[in-house]
Order: sequence, then structure tokens, then C-alpha cells
Amino acid sequence: MRQARFSRWGLAVLAALPAAAMAAAPTRWQLNMGRGVTESARHAYEAHMLALWICVAIGAVVFLAMGYAMFKFRHSKGAVPDTSFTHSTKLEVLWTVIPVVLLVIMAVPATAKLIAMYDTRDSQMTVKVTGIQWMWKYEYLGEDVEITSRLDRESDRLRQNGDTTRAELDAHPAYLLDVDNPLVLPVNTKIRFVITADDVIHSWWVPALGWKQDAIPGIINEAWTDIKEPGLYRGQCAELCGKDHGFMPIVVKAVSQEEFGQWLAAQKAAGEAPTEPSQIPEQGDGTAPRSVDPDMVDDVQQGEEPAAPQAPAAAPADATSAG
Repeated sequence: MRQARFSRWGLAVLAALPAAAMAAAPTRWQLNMGRGVTESARHAYEAHMLALWICVAIGAVVFLAMGYAMFKFRHSKGAVPDTSFTHSTKLEVLWTVIPVVLLVIMAVPATAKLIAMYDTRDSQMTVKVTGIQWMWKYEYLGEDVEITSRLDRESDRLRQNGDTTRAELDAHPAYLLDVDNPLVLPVNTKIRFVITADDVIHSWWVPALGWKQDAIPGIINEAWTDIKEPGLYRGQCAELCGKDHGFMPIVVKAVSQEEFGQWLAAQKAAGEAPTEPSQIPEQGDGTAPRSVDPDMVDDVQQGEEPAAPQAPAAAPADATSAG
């Protein structure tokens, strides 16, 4: 019974391996790296698979040799130590040269791929990413378009409601991984990112893109991507940045170049670029940090009541008309 159960589990694992390797984003019980949807992600996957199969081959040779030696030259068969084997100069040279050759085989393509991952030349557009406790600000440089992206309100409500049920969480499959304004990007376009932070160190990470980059106050880091497939790709801040670090998701929405052009034109026409986080409308609009935005539900639950609109002060009476 137990053997049959393990056999079924093993077959399920083997069946899942190709699908797991092809996944654009991490999935439950995934046993291998995903290929991702960018050139950088595929470079990382290819380097990983090359190293993996070399390690598998080395392990197979070593364990087969050990098994053969333990069975063939066991003491019960009268085996005696072979001093000429253990002190062979030829073998010493051989097992020194072979690892060096294997390291070179792995290092040459890995180095070329690493250089390509940091080559931001010839990019077709630039996006500035700024990490803020606890949200992301995206600026499409040269386009006069800016958006602020933070945890969506439904996830925020569910995470703070002590009476949230499993059914409510199941009805919200992107719980804690969804945002109000995703980063919209065109496919088949080399996009350069300049990444920084406004307060503390953050880290911008979307696994399907194949890289992550620290966002450090006062420092500009660079990265690039070229998304091949339209879709939604999710990530999170990968640097401990404060109490709401776990509630700082990233969503990249990759669309066709035509759809992106329409979206960008609509943003420009609407002229609704979000204000700076420090500039808060009177009743709060959800784009400012929770500590200062009265519209956020956690402020209310922590006893911080929204500030009531202040009535305009009455004009002082004219002293000359008092009598």
C-alpha cells in the first residue's frame, strides 16, 4: 500500500517537471526554475540547466564508481589495497584537469549571459522605479506619465479583518499579490529600468522577468527586460523594508505594442498622473503611505479616525461696522 502511494507520488512529480520548468511564474510544488518570459530569464534558466546536468553526470559517475568498488573489491572476497591505484600520478592529473575543464565549460557561457543581462544599451524606452514604504512609483521617462502602485484595497481589507473566512480568501486568488495600478509594458520591446528608493532599501523582483534589483536611496541601479509573451506577471519586494514589507506586491501587465500605445495615449489625455505621496487630498485617496492617509482601512482599525474636513474660518467682523 505504502509502496503504491510512493509510486503514484513519484509519477506525479515526474509528470509535473516539464510543466514546472515552463512556468512563467513560481507555482506550488514547483521543483525547477521557470523559463520566464524574457531573454534574461531564459539565460538564467539555460545556465542553471547546464550546471544541473553536469552535476547530475558527475554524481552518477561518482556513485556508480563507489558502488562498483564496494561490491567488486569487498573484504569478503579477499580484496587487498591497491597502492598503485591510490598513488597514480596519471589519476592525480586526470581528476585535476577534468574539474577545471568542466568549470570552464560552465563559466564561458555563464559569463557571456551575465554580461548580456547588464547591457542596457539600445533600449527603446526607460521606466524609473522608486520604492516607497510601502508602494512603488513608476515614471515613464520622456512620456510625462507616472503611476503609483500599491496593494489592492480588497487584499488590504481581507488581511486586516479578523473575521475573514477561507471562502473569502479563495474568492480572491491573487490575495496579497494584486495591486491597484499595475505596471503596463509592451512586449518585444527592450525596456531599461532605473531603480531607486525614497526612504529605505527595497528590492524590485518579478521572477518571470529573470532578475531582481535593489532599490537604494541616493543610488540609481539599472536593469533591462524584453518581455516575449503578453500576460500578468507578479512579484514582491525582496528586501525587508519595514512592518508592511510583506504587503508590497508588484504586478507587471505585458500587452501588445499597439495596446500599450493606446494605454499611454489615454494616460496622457486624461492627465491623471498621481500626485506625490506627501500631497494628500482632503479625504485621502489611497496613494499616500498608510501612516498619513486617512482613507486607509488600517488607520481606522488602529483608532486613527479620518480627519473631518475643516470648515473655512469665518472672516473677522469689520471693526468699523460693529457699532
